[in-house]
Amino acid sequence: MTNIKELDEKFVANTYGRFPIEIVKAKGATVTDSNGKKYIDLGTGIGVTALGQGDKEWLKAVIGQLKKYQHTSNLYYTSPCVLLAEKLVEKTGLKKVFFGNSGAEANECAIKVARKYKEDQGIFGAKIITLKNSFHGRTITTLSATGQDKFHENFLPLTDGFIYVNANDIEEVKKVLETENVAGVLIECVQGEGGVNVLEKDYVTSLYNLCKEKDVLFMVDEVQTGNGRTGTLYAYMNYGILPDVVTTAKGLGGGLPIGACMLGEKVENTLTKGSHGSTFGGNPVCAAGALSIISRLDEKFLEQVKVKSQYVFNALKGADGIESVSGLGLMIGIKTKKPCKEVLDYCMNNGVLVLTAKDKIRLLPPLNISLKELEKGISIIKNACK
Repeated sequence: MTNIKELDEKFVANTYGRFPIEIVKAKGATVTDSNGKKYIDLGTGIGVTALGQGDKEWLKAVIGQLKKYQHTSNLYYTSPCVLLAEKLVEKTGLKKVFFGNSGAEANECAIKVARKYKEDQGIFGAKIITLKNSFHGRTITTLSATGQDKFHENFLPLTDGFIYVNANDIEEVKKVLETENVAGVLIECVQGEGGVNVLEKDYVTSLYNLCKEKDVLFMVDEVQTGNGRTGTLYAYMNYGILPDVVTTAKGLGGGLPIGACMLGEKVENTLTKGSHGSTFGGNPVCAAGALSIISRLDEKFLEQVKVKSQYVFNALKGADGIESVSGLGLMIGIKTKKPCKEVLDYCMNNGVLVLTAKDKIRLLPPLNISLKELEKGISIIKNACK
């Protein structure tokens, strides 16, 4: 570990505050460090390894595709890309999919779609509304869409064209629409990096209806909330609506980089040949892995996610040292009386890996984690909070 740490500090850009652990192997919900210590991973690489480490079906799909060919570019047809798009459309009711390599790229695509949708109508310079406390990525434009000043520091000037409003305040949105030329509204149904804050149902449905009335694209960022994380395939499904644009990434690839921007009927033909692209987007190996993941997220599986979620909420609410619990499904935020770092360090020392989000402990366990592992992990978290 010492050598790896020294090499990391010498050769890798200093953008991460790493924990003093070198992961050397993993299986399911368990990861092992270079000292042989095992941890229950309740963070899944920040919501990425949705079905745990080394999932057999995922490995079979990925290795099988690797043996055929690993890349061709989007100048040619490849079946994993097409079959994945077909499956996403089938499961969501949206119409078409553009593939990139990350959540930020998926959101960049959504922003471009919204702007082009209005320009195709002869309306130029239309803006996009996002929420305060949101997070949409780290490219200069998705950073500009992010409604948190701390992420903007050192990177000014930002991309113009974004208006930030308070979450759950529909009247503020109405006022903006009265005075500004708006192309779209981009929201997260659960603000992950913003503190695992769930948007109110009445607000989301009112916002959705308002967008339809004003011909403003209703766009949902499902980068972290998607692919079964909240107990439905996508978080917007908890609200009984169908957005015009949905973006996703993280858990979709099961550990490989992939992002998707899904387009509804209103914008299914907005992107035309040459208007957008990606060298690696829809890579056949990543797409094969994603197809393996998304194909198994059926109602029976999602029901188990809800059962595990209810267990966690019941176990933590009102527990000693815990002020509140927020979230949906297996995307959970815990407000603790102790500083988050103390809780995180205790958990790590006792074999459990957790995340933080602002002033909360954040949990994003594998969706298929066993109840036994989940119970053990939650028990250690409760001890840490006492």
